[in-house]
Amino acid sequence: MIQWNSWRGMTLFFAAVAIQLLTGPVAGGQALSVLPVNVMLGPNQRAATLSLSNHDTKQMAIQIRAYAWNQKDGNDQLTDSDQLVVSPPIATIAPGAMQVVRLILRQPPAGREVTYRILVDQIPPPAEMGMVHVVLRLSIPIFAQPVTRAVPHIQFHIEQEGGQLVLVGVNNGLRHEALRDIALRTSDGRELKEEPSASPYILAGSTRRWRMVGQGPLPLSNESMRLTAHGDGGAIQQTVVVEAAP
Repeated sequence: MIQWNSWRGMTLFFAAVAIQLLTGPVAGGQALSVLPVNVMLGPNQRAATLSLSNHDTKQMAIQIRAYAWNQKDGNDQLTDSDQLVVSPPIATIAPGAMQVVRLILRQPPAGREVTYRILVDQIPPPAEMGMVHVVLRLSIPIFAQPVTRAVPHIQFHIEQEGGQLVLVGVNNGLRHEALRDIALRTSDGRELKEEPSASPYILAGSTRRWRMVGQGPLPLSNESMRLTAHGDGGAIQQTVVVEAAP
């Protein structure tokens, strides 16, 4: 099982990937891109494809693995799964060439959306004297929709934790939501924004926690704040209450 113990861990993980992508040409010319950047399998859709492109001047070996993706206690967890088949699981891409990867869902989801992640890892070439190779890892979200209509249903509240405000979202719906540009506004007009987060997703049946930062004193318990954000369904604006500390 692969687990990110906190949003900070995920941030560091994806920041490392970004650094690797930027430093690839310096460290040996690695450059791998993937399309699409996320995959949505509609109701009754059992297959999809990814296109992996090698922009390097050398051939590149890659490994592709599928994991079930869940969120527990606000953390992302990846666990081994045979329900999403990847073909081919290992490939060598020639310079400037593209590799098509086929994804096959063994069973359609029942009742609510099922989520996976595809990890694409570059297999490092043999070591060369004086050469440092930077290997890449790409993580692609896969969303499989059930036949029945599935929508997110998120309830928000605010908690105080270690001298900070934490926005808590509980998704009791049957589908994920992606939340971006999250902000809270106090009654006196001050604005708190989310700390940088690698993943905007809150999965069906899951809970996410966003640490909010801003200037000035913390709001009191039972005080109301104005939440604004952008989701897949459009703008979000609602009043959220600060819960009393336990």
